[in-house]
Amino acid sequence: MRIRSFSFVAMFVAGLGSAVAVCAAERVNIYSYRQPFLIEPVLDKFTEETGIETKVVYAKSGLNERLQREGRNSPADLVLTSDTRNLMDLLAKGLTQPVRSDVLEGNIPAQFRDENGNWFGLTTRARLIYASKERVKPGEITRYEDLADPKWKGRICIRSGKHPYNLSLFASMIAHHGEAETKKWLQGLKANLARKPQGNDRAQVKAIKEGVCDLSLGNSYYFGKMITNTEQPEQIEWAKSVNLVFPNQQDRGTHMFVSGAVLTKYAPNRENAVKLLEFLSGSEAQYLYAEKNFEFPVRPGTKRSELIEEYMGEFKEDSLSLTEIGALVPAASRLVDEVGFDF
Repeated sequence: MRIRSFSFVAMFVAGLGSAVAVCAAERVNIYSYRQPFLIEPVLDKFTEETGIETKVVYAKSGLNERLQREGRNSPADLVLTSDTRNLMDLLAKGLTQPVRSDVLEGNIPAQFRDENGNWFGLTTRARLIYASKERVKPGEITRYEDLADPKWKGRICIRSGKHPYNLSLFASMIAHHGEAETKKWLQGLKANLARKPQGNDRAQVKAIKEGVCDLSLGNSYYFGKMITNTEQPEQIEWAKSVNLVFPNQQDRGTHMFVSGAVLTKYAPNRENAVKLLEFLSGSEAQYLYAEKNFEFPVRPGTKRSELIEEYMGEFKEDSLSLTEIGALVPAASRLVDEVGFDF
C-alpha cells in the first residue's frame, strides 16, 4: 500500500487501533520532485515484493528547503530528484548521509553516483542537438563545439543560458576545454543565435518547425514527449521536423544528466530506504522508471523502451563525473554573465 498523505485528525477519527497499525507498518517516507505517474508503478512493485509501504510527498520545488527546516525531526528517508542540480544542492547543504552498497555500486556506473555514496543517479537523459530535417544535412553538425561555427550565424535557438540544463553542459565544456576556450565558445554560440534565449526545450523545436532557426539544444526525453503527444498533435509535427544529433560520438561522447536519489541525513527508516534504493537500481525497476518518461536506464544492459530503441539507439556517453561537472557550474554561470549570453 502506498500512502499519499497523512492526517493526524483523520487518523484519530478513524480510531486509535488503525492509527497504531499504520505507525507500526514497515515504511519508507519519500520527498519527491518526480511526478506521481513516473514513480508510482515502481513503488507499487516495491511494496508488492517487500511488504514495505511508501509514503510520498510530491512537490515541484522547495523540498530541499523543507528538509533543511525540519532538521532531525524530518520524517523523510529519501529524496527523489528530477535533475542533478537538486542532488548537488542536497549534498552541499549537508542533508545527506552516505550509503555503502555492493548492489548500488554494481548497478550504477561511477560517473552517475557520488564517490562517497551521498547520491545516486537512477535514470539518465542526453543533451542533444535538434536539427531541421529540411535545412540541415545529416552529418553537417556532429559536435557541441560546432555550434560556435560562424556558418550557423542566425540559425540557432536556445533557452536561457542560466537554466540548469545549459549550465551543466557549459560546465562540461569547461572540464574538457578550460574556462578561456569555453568563454570563446559561448561568445561564438551567442553570435549564432536567431533570437534572444527564451522558452523551454520544446519551444526551440517548435521554432525549428516554424523556420525561426535550424538548430537547438534539448534534452532527449522531450522528443519522446512530443512524438507521442496525441492531446497536442502539433507537437508531433514539431518532433517530425527534426533529426536527433548525439554530439561528440567520435571523441568524448554526449553530455548526460541524471534523475536521482539521496538518503537523508536523519532517515528514521534507514534500512528500508536502502532496500528501496537498491530496488530502484535493479533491472525491472530501471525499465519501469525510465520507460515512463522516455529516459535511459542508468544500469548498463537494462532493456529500454521501444520508442528509444526506434529513434535513438545506442550511443557513446560522456564519462565525465557529474561531481566534477557540478563543481564547475558556478564558473559556467559566471561565464554566461560575462558574455551577456541572455541579452
